[in-house]
Amino acid sequence: MRILVIDDSEDGRDIAEAMLLAAGYEQVGTAGSADEAYRFLGIGAAATEPVAVDLVLLDIVMPDVDGIEACARIRSDQRYRSVPIIMVTVLGDTDSLANAFVAGATDYITKPVNRVELLARVRSALKLKAELDRREAREAELVSLASRSGDRRASSWIDSATGLFVGEMAEAYLLADVNFPSGSETSIIALKLDRLGADQTTKRCAEPGIMARVAATMRATAATVGVVAAIYRDGVIILVLPDQSRASAAKLAETLRASVASLGIANPEAIAAHHVTASVAVVTGRVNGAGRIHLLTRAVAAVSEIAAAGGDRVVPQCA
Repeated sequence: MRILVIDDSEDGRDIAEAMLLAAGYEQVGTAGSADEAYRFLGIGAAATEPVAVDLVLLDIVMPDVDGIEACARIRSDQRYRSVPIIMVTVLGDTDSLANAFVAGATDYITKPVNRVELLARVRSALKLKAELDRREAREAELVSLASRSGDRRASSWIDSATGLFVGEMAEAYLLADVNFPSGSETSIIALKLDRLGADQTTKRCAEPGIMARVAATMRATAATVGVVAAIYRDGVIILVLPDQSRASAAKLAETLRASVASLGIANPEAIAAHHVTASVAVVTGRVNGAGRIHLLTRAVAAVSEIAAAGGDRVVPQCA
């Protein structure tokens, strides 16, 4: 992970750099002004070859170009749209901090910099960056897989354990605009069983009946809605709902969650109940083919977060 520290104070740069290096972050760059940071990042006419960064630590109070303006300039560059920017501010400067968040800041720490707080914020920001990178890579992979889907035999589209389509089938379906009314809302439901063993793939092989029963329940529950149901190798089940609003999709998602719980499948690893429960995410938007893939990846990422937070609930979102 590459971290860039931007601060006009040499002492401030040295302290932050020393804290980060001592914590094991070996690639730490520094800049004494916004202009120097722009050259480092390859922004502007006088820029040099850009250096990839995963996190920016940016002081708000600097001469000439302050941190708020620098934050907005960095964020406006497409290459750095997902790079976390942590602002460094004096305690109580709420007005500047509010403007920094408007400019695109991700988080903040106060001066004098506390080592524990700095490292906690840095770890959190880098975790976010890694997740965003994985999501973007997954989107590119999904589009690529779906574009090559014509070569596959029909039998390879079916998951043998559940009878549902494999995930790539849903992806190919999402990319075809003909399947979706123009200008209509599309909803994606993602369902994940809670705490069904640390290794979902191994668990499915050991107890294939669990996923089969859940899949059958989902098909029965959604029988009156025109959906495409598919499953990924990690056990995440998705439903594609063309021309379905967020409200109707959320209602169906809650019914699906309750249906899984009503099966009463024993699960000694469950926290709040002794039976298998499900986390469900719903993402809705008015988008085109590639945008619908984005809805899918959003839903898959969200359902994992819901499960990690305890599960057994439905969380609807908008694109």
